[in-house]
Amino acid sequence: MNDKQWVAQHAARLVKDGMVVGLGTGSTADYFIAELARRRIKESLRVTCVASSVVSMLKAQRLGLQLIAIEHLTQLDLFVDGADEVTAEHTLLKGQGADLVKEKLLARACDEFMVLVDQSKLVEHIGARYLIPVEVMPFAWQLVKQSLKEYGGHGALRQNSNGSGLAVTSYGSLVLDMAFDPKLDCVEIDAILNATPGVVEHGIFHGLATRVFVADKGGVWEMETP
Repeated sequence: MNDKQWVAQHAARLVKDGMVVGLGTGSTADYFIAELARRRIKESLRVTCVASSVVSMLKAQRLGLQLIAIEHLTQLDLFVDGADEVTAEHTLLKGQGADLVKEKLLARACDEFMVLVDQSKLVEHIGARYLIPVEVMPFAWQLVKQSLKEYGGHGALRQNSNGSGLAVTSYGSLVLDMAFDPKLDCVEIDAILNATPGVVEHGIFHGLATRVFVADKGGVWEMETP
């Protein structure tokens, strides 16, 4: 097994009978979904799931997990997802995919947000390895980009995977991949982006993760709570 499988299986063992569980998106989340489905069959685990993306929904459906639409969600025990970067304070950077809106909605709605990463995702500060994704309304991207220049913000619209056009999110938005003045910390950038008109969502998840599990060379350890 690889590290992603180890940490996903560890998290799946913490799911209790009767829980409503949010499913993240990505390779680690795929392993978590597969392990939940295995527990459903082998241990008669009863869970209801809500997916953060069409990809996760289809995988969960194919494996026989019971799903509820996010529109009908009134309570969420647990949300499990990966991250692109994680700091010692449990601040996350996400958004290399295209489902930021649902991911942050579930992260805020759940009683517990469990984050699964490997050692390579640990960073000293947000933006250390990736630009910060800023999901914007298509007609607003120029104004948003201009507004963020005031804070040392610079970047460009994300291209699609084959470079033939612009990347479009699940909700028809565009994505600005941005860097900011290094004197700004992630809390300040989070506040700036939250207050900028035209921004649909962004990739900084501050104050949302409750537990972070790290896989490293076949073992799994939990980061200390900040």
